[in-house]
Amino acid sequence: MEKIRVLFICIHNSARSQMAEAFLKQVGGDRFEVESAGLEPGVLNPIVIEVMKEIGIDISNNKTKSVFDFYKQGKKYNYVIAVCDAASNEMCPIFPGAIEQLHWGFADPAALSGTKEAVMDNARIIRDEIKQKIEEWVDNHKN
Repeated sequence: MEKIRVLFICIHNSARSQMAEAFLKQVGGDRFEVESAGLEPGVLNPIVIEVMKEIGIDISNNKTKSVFDFYKQGKKYNYVIAVCDAASNEMCPIFPGAIEQLHWGFADPAALSGTKEAVMDNARIIRDEIKQKIEEWVDNHKN
């Protein structure tokens, strides 16, 4: 059976798209081929690395990738899922040639402020929202 190809996109590929990629690999890795990329690849968000490690997922060695590089390579996807929030949606990249494009808006961990504890708590909320959305989406794609 051919795997369903999924690309998660965001602006920097430093937080939300990385979390979504990791969760889909964990939950549906046998049925999905998954990648993530950004419009302006940045540096992995250390808070996101930390909150993912708390639940046993290590993304610390992941690299941020460019959506343009994937496009130039001629990659094709069944689903391209943008995970930018509403405030940055106009900057969120698109990827031509996807069979279906979806938008799942999640808050940006890079925009969190306050004490370290407050930032961590809010990053955990975002992480858990992404995980729940992935689990629901995978459940809806059972053959």
